[in-house]
Parts: sequence; C-alpha cells; structure tokens
Amino acid sequence: MYELYWYMASQRQAMFERRVAGDAPPWTDDPILAAYKFCNVYRAADRVSQYMIRDVCYHDEDCTPQDRVFQIVAFRTFSKIDTWRSVRDHLGRYPTLEDLADGGFTTALDRAVVVNGGLYTGAFILCATDAYGQGRKHLNHVELWRHMFLADDLADRILDATSLRQVYDLLHGYPLMGDFMSYQTAIDLNYSALLNFSENEFTQAGPGALRGIRKCFADLGDYSPADVILWMLEHQVEEMDRLGLPFRGLYGRPLHAVDCQGLFCETDKYCREAVPELASARSRIKARFTPTPTPIGLFFPPKWGINKALPAAPVYSSANSLPQTYVQAAIF
Repeated sequence: MYELYWYMASQRQAMFERRVAGDAPPWTDDPILAAYKFCNVYRAADRVSQYMIRDVCYHDEDCTPQDRVFQIVAFRTFSKIDTWRSVRDHLGRYPTLEDLADGGFTTALDRAVVVNGGLYTGAFILCATDAYGQGRKHLNHVELWRHMFLADDLADRILDATSLRQVYDLLHGYPLMGDFMSYQTAIDLNYSALLNFSENEFTQAGPGALRGIRKCFADLGDYSPADVILWMLEHQVEEMDRLGLPFRGLYGRPLHAVDCQGLFCETDKYCREAVPELASARSRIKARFTPTPTPIGLFFPPKWGINKALPAAPVYSSANSLPQTYVQAAIF
C-alpha cells in the first residue's frame, strides 16, 4: 500500500501531462484510474483551485487586501464555482466587506440558492451549521464572516501573520472552522499575493488522508500524521527513484505538503478498488468522471515562477470531443 502511494503520484501526474499535451484518451492503461474520479496530484491544478487562483486570488477588480481575504475565505467555504458566479452576477462585481455589512452579500446568496439549488460542494465536510443560531447553513456562515471580518478585524490579523501556522490558528479559533477547513483556507490565502509562507512548514491531515495513512502504514510509532506527510515530502525523490517511477513534478515544482496530504486521500480511494479486502470506513469510490465542457487555461500563483512553462491554449477537453463510450479519469 505504501508503494501504491508513489505509483498513484507517478501515474496520475503522467495522465495530467498527457491531457495537457493534447493527447487523445485514454491517458492511462490502469483500469481504476481510467474509470473513476481522482483529484490531481497537485491541489493547485484541480478545477476549483484553478478558479480560486485565477478568479479570486488574482482577479484584477479594484478591492482592498481585506476584501480579498474575505473573498478567499468565503469562496473556499462554498468551493462551488456556480455559487460565486451567481453572487458576482447579482452584485455586478466581486463581494466586499461593505456588502457583508449592509446585507447585500446575504441577498446575493439567497438568490444563488434559487438559481443553483445548492450553494456548497460535497468536497469538504463542514462543521455543524447552527453555531450562530441561524436555521440555514449559509446564514450561519454569513454570521461567521461578520464575526470574523466586521467584529474582529480578522483580515488585518491575517495580513499581519508571520507564518502559515499562525494563519491556520487564526482561522481555527472560530466556530464552523474545523481542522481541515482551516488548513485548506490557509493554503488558499497563501496562494494569493497577500501572503508568502512556505507550504511545507505546517500541514494538517484531513479525514481521507488519515484513512490513507492507516492503509499505508501498519504502525506510525512516534510519528504523528503530520510527521508522516512531511516525511513523504522529504523522501519523494529517493522513493520515486527506488521504485523506478517517472515523476517530473508540476513544471519542475516538487510535491509540497498539501499535495502529499491529498495523495494519501487519493490512495485511500484507489485502494477501495485495488485492495477491497482492506478494512475501511469507505467501501467504494462514489464518482466517475463527467467531462466539463468549459475550457480553462492553467494558471498558478505567479510567485511560483512556473506560468511561463504552461501551454498557451486551454487544456480542458470539450465533452463533445470525447468518445461517449469511454469513461475517463478526472484530471481537473
């Protein structure tokens, strides 16, 4: 199972590279990777993170740094592109702290419920929804953001933070902000130009990663799950070489802690099909891939220095260009 972790990283990234290069499917001869939905090896290359980076972290509308912190935190809570687009359509621009204060943001969310049916993705398990006494999940989150940004000036405190761990701790101190959501949001804030901390100074294993770690290691000894993730980070080159697995990274960018964390989650999913006899709280992979016809060009935080190596054309294939009988693995 431990070696499957590295196999997953190598095979899954090779699929990404083949699709970006414009190769026709199938992009793998692994039947499990070809049939089911798996996240990218690099978190920042997945569709929602790509939208986050381009259209939330680096949009070119005039707004204050504090507004942008609010936008990033709010977007990640929903993690649903359609919700964000509906809010923008209603307001005619990106939401600001003024919209949060005067109720305009709440009205935009209420409208988004009507337009889209639901506001949230199923990607994250969110904390209990009634912490602020509201009967609906999104209204509790509005009250959370009012608490954070209007009452406590959290944006200023985040902008003054001196480490990724401090950003996590600031977020984690609020109701509805669990361990994993606080970590994911801290990573998103760090994608922006507002912060520039090492992603490898701190990590937090999510529920899926914990399941994957338990499948890869019989006994952690004195290591914590975070220690294990950082150990994988530190040994990625030698382990890929030892196993003879090709891995070129993301345009030269090696795996970072958040990617190693996510790979444990994807390894857990892979093992449900590859090694079903392993005891697990989850017995099957729920999702198969449905191609998204909307093209989006890759774009990463400019401070990473890899955008110049990206293909110029959009890399998302149109659903109409794919054989209808072929079940693809998910790249974005």
